[in-house]
Amino acid sequence: MQIQVLLFASYADAFGTPALQVTLPEDATVGDLLGCLHGLSAGAALPPAPLVAVNQRYAKSAQRILPHDEVAIIPPVAGG
Repeated sequence: MQIQVLLFASYADAFGTPALQVTLPEDATVGDLLGCLHGLSAGAALPPAPLVAVNQRYAKSAQRILPHDEVAIIPPVAGG
C-alpha cells in the first residue's frame, strides 16, 4: 500500500520535502514505517523512536496503518 507521510520542520528539511510517499505491506505498523524511513538516506535525521501521529492522534509502534490514514512524523519542539 502507498502511504503519504507528512514531515515538519527539521524532518522536512532533512528529507527535502514536506511529504513522502512510502510503500508498505498491507499489514504494516507504525514500527514498520519507521524502519522504512530509517533505511532512507535522510533517515539518520530521525531519532530511534520519533513521535508519530496517525489520524491526528499519537500512535505507538505496534499500531497498524491503513491505506487512507494520515501519518505524520512529529519533530521535537521547544518554546517558552
